[in-house]
Amino acid sequence: MSEIQAFFHMGGYAWYVWPSFLITLVVLVANVWLSRIQFRSALLDAKRRVVAQAKKNNP
Repeated sequence: MSEIQAFFHMGGYAWYVWPSFLITLVVLVANVWLSRIQFRSALLDAKRRVVAQAKKNNP
């Protein structure tokens, strides 16, 4: 077996190792993606509140 095949075979534990890497990658990407969505939502909400407060104080 070549070195690359041996690496991907992981000594017979490939069925445990590679899904673990995949799940970890999916969780990390989802964490970043959802955080960005929540940040944009919070930013828009803050802008709406500032505009509403400005309208309330300056009729």
